[in-house]
Amino acid sequence: LMSEPHPLIVPILEEVNFYGVANLRHLKVDHALVTTLVERWRPETHIFHFSTRECTITLEDVALQLGLRIDGLLVIGPTMFD
Repeated sequence: LMSEPHPLIVPILEEVNFYGVANLRHLKVDHALVTTLVERWRPETHIFHFSTRECTITLEDVALQLGLRIDGLLVIGPTMFD
């Protein structure tokens, strides 16, 4: 499991609405599902190939699943943390 975020960056993560992602460390990984997805991934097209159709994952999909904002000002700059 991942460790807790460093206390110095928690306020920053909260301010940019990214702190909820830190809770992902508590999720259990379904190894069979991950293996199946890896087998279906085609790196040349960046698409999953299933028997019924093709599927890709977009930034919007990830944002909806994780509750992240993908609009507004960019969060960039130098960091002083590993």
